Amino acid sequence: MTVRTAGRGRDNDALMKAKAFPQLIDPAAEPFVTEAVQELVKSRIPFLVAGTYAVCAYTGISRQTKDFDIFCKAGDYARILGHFKSKGYAVEVEDERWLGKVLKGNHFFDVIFASSNGTMPVGDDWFEDARKVEMCGHTVRIVSPTELVWSKCFVQLRHRYDGADVAHVILKAHDAIDWRKLLAYLEVHWEVLLIQILNFRWIYPTERDKIPRWLLEELLDRLRAQQELPLPQMKICRGRMYSRVDFEIDVKEWGFADVGGEGELRGD
Repeated sequence: MTVRTAGRGRDNDALMKAKAFPQLIDPAAEPFVTEAVQELVKSRIPFLVAGTYAVCAYTGISRQTKDFDIFCKAGDYARILGHFKSKGYAVEVEDERWLGKVLKGNHFFDVIFASSNGTMPVGDDWFEDARKVEMCGHTVRIVSPTELVWSKCFVQLRHRYDGADVAHVILKAHDAIDWRKLLAYLEVHWEVLLIQILNFRWIYPTERDKIPRWLLEELLDRLRAQQELPLPQMKICRGRMYSRVDFEIDVKEWGFADVGGEGELRGD
């Protein structure tokens, strides 16, 4: 399958050859993917190709995948599912908060409009810096490196960890990342961005200059300012933003507040 990407800014309309593209685990899924892309284009509903296809395109890593992901705005996900349902496909609303599926036999693709923890709603700015790609003979848009990094920052479960994808995208597409935009996305959860940046610096000590100096200084300054504050009064566990299952005991038995809701006061 040929996938080609474009550059930043004004060049976003120009198609460029991808660094790599994935291999489907089941070659029989190739006609399904081709047909699905064709239907997505015909629907004229805005969407972005994401997931493994985007990682391969930006990093040059070619790996296997069982499906493909698309991102869309929340207001469009039902329209996309409805379009495919009208064409005889099976559809599922796996989680009303962020995920739907389109299926045909054993094959499927995910329709994603937010993150499972609610931090990453897909909005109009996602389409501003989207690159153009050629996929299955059609020109479609692929998520930009900025939003691709954001979409993977919180994927830290026992059975899946996307930290390597984040590091590889930074390594190979750092000059195409809008770092101020990324910081704005993660403003409330700036420590998550700091963790990813420190992780990158540790993995690639010779590539530290790929991270803007101003960004690291800003995040470290926030950390220093935070150190001067007293500890929060309410016990909070934000671990469930990474994995609801792995940090379930913290909320159900140990008295920590979840991302929302009440918890015990520290010291009670």
